[in-house]
Amino acid sequence: MAEQNAPDLFTQASTAFDRALQRNFKGLDYFASPAPVLGASPKDLLIQRGTMNLYHYRPMTDEVYRVPLLLVMATTNRGYIFDMVPGQSLVEYLLKAGFDVFMIDWSPPRADEKGLTLADYVLDFLPDAVARVQQETGEDEFTMVGYCFGGVLSLLWAALHPDAPMKNLVTFTTPVDFSKMEMFQAWADKRFFDVDRLVDTFGNCPADYLYTAFDMLRPGARIAGNIRLIDNLWNEEYVKSFRMFDRWASDTLPLAGEYFRETTKKLMWGNELNHGTMEVGGRPVDLGRITAPFLHVTAEHDHIVPSEASAPLIDKIGSLDKEQVTMKGGHVSLVAGGNAIKRLWPKLVDWLGERSV
Repeated sequence: MAEQNAPDLFTQASTAFDRALQRNFKGLDYFASPAPVLGASPKDLLIQRGTMNLYHYRPMTDEVYRVPLLLVMATTNRGYIFDMVPGQSLVEYLLKAGFDVFMIDWSPPRADEKGLTLADYVLDFLPDAVARVQQETGEDEFTMVGYCFGGVLSLLWAALHPDAPMKNLVTFTTPVDFSKMEMFQAWADKRFFDVDRLVDTFGNCPADYLYTAFDMLRPGARIAGNIRLIDNLWNEEYVKSFRMFDRWASDTLPLAGEYFRETTKKLMWGNELNHGTMEVGGRPVDLGRITAPFLHVTAEHDHIVPSEASAPLIDKIGSLDKEQVTMKGGHVSLVAGGNAIKRLWPKLVDWLGERSV
């Protein structure tokens, strides 16, 4: 019996040795090679003002839907999560499906921009972007698609501009009941967290502070991820995917001080959007005034915006044509990666295709 098993043991040992050797060589490549190039789909910068950048992506089809599409990124992260690499890019997928795609991406606020408020984003930056989209396309109607807090900004804009010719509104993993974001509530507990002191001291909320806050939601995830990376250094596809998502996750943006102070007090502490008492620039926000076709997509395993935090949104929207869909995946894998390619992207294209003529 021992003689029969010897070749198997030898084969297993040889395989393990070869994989370890590959892992070491790949490890050297990992640290020596440059970071992956992300967000490379051809595009033109239309507006660069304050912290806002408005991009227009170049078409990839001869026939394009009449209604343009405006992506609104969350203010804490870079927009290239929508445009990772060819074959794994939501932007590319939408362009090949025939959509005319624009995106609002954000830059770090400068020290002299610490006074930017929520009203600057909702009543100035977003209207400016919408007007430019209309100018570029010659179409009054447009679709707005917001991700995470970009969805919150989109909701606030839509509620305060109910007569605007918005054809459709889509939000991904967008919170409305901030009391259900339990880890963020613990982190921002006003008994211990002095937001006034932070803003008055630093001016803008530092990116490292926000990055640490996101990391605290799953304190063991980074260590576990690094262990999985070491185990899979021989697997080029795994390493490529890890580097893309790790770069995006760590590329957190600082937030303008007054904007951070205001969102903390109004949303995290006051839960005003959920209670219907929210005001922006002195104007009351009523989500029931949103009547355009509405799609809200949530992630089943979202650790940043739990389903309980986003679930009440659908009932607050005044649209007759509205739909909420919960899909497998997490906060990021819902919109990017293999899971998104199979689930969210086809759903989004099908839903918009019926409503973009």
